[in-house]
Amino acid sequence: MPEVALLVDVANVMGSRPDGWWRDRLGAATRLMASLSGVSEVVVDGESHPVARILAVVEGKAKGASAPEPVEVIRATADGDSAIATAADRIVEEGGIPLVVTADRGLRARLPQQALVAGPRALLDQMP
Repeated sequence: MPEVALLVDVANVMGSRPDGWWRDRLGAATRLMASLSGVSEVVVDGESHPVARILAVVEGKAKGASAPEPVEVIRATADGDSAIATAADRIVEEGGIPLVVTADRGLRARLPQQALVAGPRALLDQMP
């Protein structure tokens, strides 16, 4: 069975909660990625998917955010959506399945057919 790699659109997930993230994007991204380190599974369409890797894409003012192990940070050089689509393609090429967390419909359309997609709430419900 292919391993599932959790691929998080950090800006999109942060934006899904009105908790004041816009006042400190760097701090909000760092806090979100710290919480990601405890995620071991995500439920998509009623099915639980164990997570083998966690990748978080940051962009703009949040590019300097840090994350604890085992979260791998991808710092988008242009736009976050392109970085996420490229990372998802790479995961598929390596034989894995990307589980992309985003509510962005445009990004969803750019993902490989093998990708699983969940909205921010599916991830937030799994975070400690």
